Amino acid sequence: MKIILLGAPGAGKGVYASRLKKTYGIPHISTGDLLRKAIRDKTETGLNAKTYMDNGEFVPDEIIIDLLKERLEQEDAQNGMLLDGFPRTIEQAKILDEIIKISAVLKFDTKQEVVLRRLGGRLICKGCGEIFNSHKLPPKQEGICDHCEEELYQRSDDTEETITKRFKTYEDQINPLEEHYKNKDILYSIDSNTDLICPECTVLNECKKILDTISKI
Repeated sequence: MKIILLGAPGAGKGVYASRLKKTYGIPHISTGDLLRKAIRDKTETGLNAKTYMDNGEFVPDEIIIDLLKERLEQEDAQNGMLLDGFPRTIEQAKILDEIIKISAVLKFDTKQEVVLRRLGGRLICKGCGEIFNSHKLPPKQEGICDHCEEELYQRSDDTEETITKRFKTYEDQINPLEEHYKNKDILYSIDSNTDLICPECTVLNECKKILDTISKI
């Protein structure tokens, strides 16, 4: 199954993907994580991307596509993946169509006030990348990941002003993407305004219901 996760920052894509990847045995591929790793490892692609970022420019689609292609060739992605952070534009969606055949697009619908509340308390593990929330999904030990015991941190761009701008950018971009995948009859919209990951999480259950149906086709 090749699944795209769409949603505003704070919609829960990373949290749900971390659960779904264990259920279906497919990796969670975040293009943002791929980019940061390439820069950290000082690969040719990463250094090229860093040049644009240091100049305050967007990283060209070609660079992101190269990183994505390399990741999709790895053994763990041969049976599918959960793709997070790409595509963001209709142009990127059309490029992706030429690379892989998408099974389904899960679109997490979330209100702006919910996004602001979630991201204001978001904590990310420096080791495994697991996501927590100081308000709704706190770690058992403050500042420490439950899974790998590495340090948790808060992203520098998780401020109200930046979050609001990112949400507006998402709103401006999502309509053509939504129409594109709706025309392919692979778009599934899910109400993601409920609290993230609870004992009987309706959002996670809805995702599993959709993916179980797709896996049988």
